[in-house]
Amino acid sequence: MLDFVYKTKYGVYDLVRIVEILRSPGGCPWDIEQTHESTRRNLLEEAYEAAEAIDTGDRALLLEELGDVLAQVVFHAQIEREAGEFDLDDVANGVCMKFIERHPHVFGDIKVSGSGEVLENWDEIKRAQKGHGTHSEAISSVARSLPSLWRAEKIQQKARKAGFDWEDWRGAMDKLSEEIAELRAALEGGGNPGEELGDLLFSAVNVARFLKTDPEQALHDACDKFSVRFEYVEKCVLEEGKSMEDMSLSELDALWERAKAISD
Repeated sequence: MLDFVYKTKYGVYDLVRIVEILRSPGGCPWDIEQTHESTRRNLLEEAYEAAEAIDTGDRALLLEELGDVLAQVVFHAQIEREAGEFDLDDVANGVCMKFIERHPHVFGDIKVSGSGEVLENWDEIKRAQKGHGTHSEAISSVARSLPSLWRAEKIQQKARKAGFDWEDWRGAMDKLSEEIAELRAALEGGGNPGEELGDLLFSAVNVARFLKTDPEQALHDACDKFSVRFEYVEKCVLEEGKSMEDMSLSELDALWERAKAISD
C-alpha cells in the first residue's frame, strides 16, 4: 500500500485503484455511502467548473478540473463495477466504438466536403443507432436534464431537420413579438402567465439559433453586464452618502443610463 501511495507519477488506472480502495471495506465511510443519485450534482458541478476554467483560459485550473471530472466518471463506473454491471473499460469501449462508427470519413471510405457534412452524417448515424424511426422520437430523446435553453435549442434543431422551421430570423422575430403580446394578455387576465412566459423564452431561443448564438452564453453575458452596471450604480449612490433604498426609481434609472453609456 505504501509503495502505491507514494508513487511519483500516477496514471488513470491508479485513480481507478484509489477509488476502489476508498469504497472498499475499511475505506472512506463517506465514499462508501455514495450512490449515482447522491453524487449526480457533483458530476454536474465539476463539469461546470471545468467549463469555467476554459472560459478564463486558465490551463493550470483546467488540468485540475478535468481531473475532477475524470474522478467523477471513475467513481460512477466503480459503483457499477461493484454491482457487476460494467467497469471503466466498458465505458471506454462504448465511446471508442461510437467514435469509430460515427467517423466513417476517418475510419471508413466515406468522403465528406467539410464539417457541415460531418455533423449531418453524425446525426444520421446516431438516429439509426438509437432506433429513432421518426423525428418525434429524436426530439423526445433530447435529455430533460439539460439546461432549458440548451434543451430548447436542440429540440428546435431537430425540428428543423424535419423541415419545421422558419425560413429566416424574421419569422422567428415575428413569433417572438406574438409571444410577448400573448404574455401581456395573460398578465391582464387572459391566460396562464407562466405558460406564456415559457413560450416566450422558447421563441427567444429560436431567434438566438438563427443568430448562431448560444442562448445560454448570451444570457450568461447579459448577467455579467447587469452585474457590472449595477455595481456602478451602487458605487455612485454610495459616493453621494446614500443607500440604494434611499433613491427613487427614476434617480436609479438615470444612473443606470449613465452606466450603459460608459459600458457601451
